Amino acid sequence: MKSLPNNELGADQRDWPAYMQQALDLAASVISAVPNPRVGCVLFAENKVVGEGWHKAAGQDHAEVMALKQAGDKAKSSTAFVSLEPCAHTGRTGPCCDALIEAGISTVVIASVDPNSKVAGKGIERMEASGIEVFQLTDFDQLAKKINPGYFKRIAKGLPYVRCKMAMSLDGRTALANGESKWITSAEARSDVQKLRAASSAVVTGIGTVLEDDPSMAVRKGELGFSEEELERNSAALSVQPLRVIVDSRLRTPDAARIFEAEGNVIVFAQDQDGSEKNLAENVEIVKTGKGQQGLDLRFVLECLASDYSCSEVLVEAGSELSGSFIREGLVDELVIYIAPKILGSDAKGLLDISGLESLSESLNFEILDVEAIGSDIRVRAIPRN
Repeated sequence: MKSLPNNELGADQRDWPAYMQQALDLAASVISAVPNPRVGCVLFAENKVVGEGWHKAAGQDHAEVMALKQAGDKAKSSTAFVSLEPCAHTGRTGPCCDALIEAGISTVVIASVDPNSKVAGKGIERMEASGIEVFQLTDFDQLAKKINPGYFKRIAKGLPYVRCKMAMSLDGRTALANGESKWITSAEARSDVQKLRAASSAVVTGIGTVLEDDPSMAVRKGELGFSEEELERNSAALSVQPLRVIVDSRLRTPDAARIFEAEGNVIVFAQDQDGSEKNLAENVEIVKTGKGQQGLDLRFVLECLASDYSCSEVLVEAGSELSGSFIREGLVDELVIYIAPKILGSDAKGLLDISGLESLSESLNFEILDVEAIGSDIRVRAIPRN
């Protein structure tokens, strides 16, 4: 494989970045393909795009196969731009590298190498052995990884990419002293949260939130704000609810909690409990968990979600205590904070329960990724600075 930065492209390759960007845009247009990565593919022949594809969901056509079907006979001798190295193994579908070989593709240009040990260069080797020229546009490597942060992290570290979502007032409060919190933020912000849920393999909350708010934690498709085209493109992903996870050390979740009502599976992580006394639905699993720094072993929770349930992206939607624990233990990759133009007062509930800091040198530092107006609110995304 030849690695090429944009400034080393030849005259006949000057349009390659545009087609690779198109492939990345196709990959990013799918809200989720769990447990698989989001992938886009563009086929170029005779000075035009002859096929486009994106991976909708596990078990369905991969991006390359979708593009090949669209191109038909025009795929022969074309150049394929793929956001991720074509797979070389048989899972629910066949190897994409074989499909490209059989179609007579002449050149394959990728943005990033697949880190999965079942692929990891094997697709490249097989295509090159068949006579296909393979290039990597190195300037797009990090862009491709940002589309699938959880996939790359899960394979590299055995942990999912964790987003922690919170909502607060201008004075950093989440609810009135009496517990009232619906709704601090606007409908537009709540719609944005639905997109975060839909993009996640699992949504994690704590027993405190379950007892106080009785949330469903399910994706509400009607609140996504998607166009008909977006709903169709994401129909496969939206047909399955993310895994719903409760951190409940003493197994106090009521049998009739709303979180059990939606379709899909629920996991309750409990400390030294077998759950034999609970009358839970068939879609509920109880996992015994050891003690961590404060409460349950949260790192074990994430490792279990990654290894046993193939969770790549996890959304934490919890109260100040559990969210604070995830952040304090260095388990959060990204904060997503919605700030509403309200003042709730000094006796209202604070955003995070993180105590014991005695100097600014002990503060937890973050880097702001972006700030965006969402309806009447502001959304801030930040990542740890370490």
